[in-house]
Amino acid sequence: MEATIEPAAVNPDQLRRIELFGMRIHAIRLREATRQILDWTSQPFPESCRYVVTPNLDHAVMWRENEKLREAYSEADLILADGFPLITASRLFGCPLPERVAGSDLVPSLFAEAGHTACPKNAREMSEESTSQGMPPLRCYLLGAAPGVGVRAAARIRAQWPWIEIAGNHSPPLGFENNSVLTEEIIRRVEDAEPDVLIIGFGSPKQEIWTHANHDRLRAKVAICAGATIDFLAGEKRRAPNWMRKSGFEWFHRLASEPRRLGGRYARDAWILPQLLWQQWRSQR
Repeated sequence: MEATIEPAAVNPDQLRRIELFGMRIHAIRLREATRQILDWTSQPFPESCRYVVTPNLDHAVMWRENEKLREAYSEADLILADGFPLITASRLFGCPLPERVAGSDLVPSLFAEAGHTACPKNAREMSEESTSQGMPPLRCYLLGAAPGVGVRAAARIRAQWPWIEIAGNHSPPLGFENNSVLTEEIIRRVEDAEPDVLIIGFGSPKQEIWTHANHDRLRAKVAICAGATIDFLAGEKRRAPNWMRKSGFEWFHRLASEPRRLGGRYARDAWILPQLLWQQWRSQR
């Protein structure tokens, strides 16, 4: 059997970026992104929490009109393409992104790879072997989703990835982003927990804007703006079957699952997409 060569962590500053719809997206695969984040978590706490964003077509539409979202993207440490429209458009314009990297795939990949890295044998031996080798478990904090969802997500994470340590979870009330007292409470909770990875599920563009505004005060090594990932981890929402994800039809599954919430958004995005394509074409002439 041939030995498998593990891809090394990459330096995002040295990565090729694709200019698409005004955004500069890292040309990186899921496995490479996973290992880069794990590399960051193995380092001491940075002065300012690194953060990851995963733009899709809806983000591209909002990006044109929302200055604060553009500012958030400008300082993000990793920008990963989530959505087949972005992948397809990049190939159409001759600057192909290698693959889709959704937040809902990135977080489980991170959990699985953390176990493989810390203990190649089995989960039962994880705690003893990790301690003996000086490799503490990956500490994660779940921030966002509806009340109670984080608790259920934490239980399911422990069951599936027992080497992951849930440092805490919190579901802020509606409107917290406009309340300095509530923001200070979140920052204090994260500081007390000191997670390696902060998974943020506020929805876009709130999660990106809030993270950008507060990342220099968050006591976490990496924050991932992950949308509905906490809901998926908790089993509150079901992801599309693998064949739909791979063929680019996950959007249809989500629309069928939440027609009232997503119908208007998808219709707007479909209307604006030709304009984005036209602007991209003109910018490359």
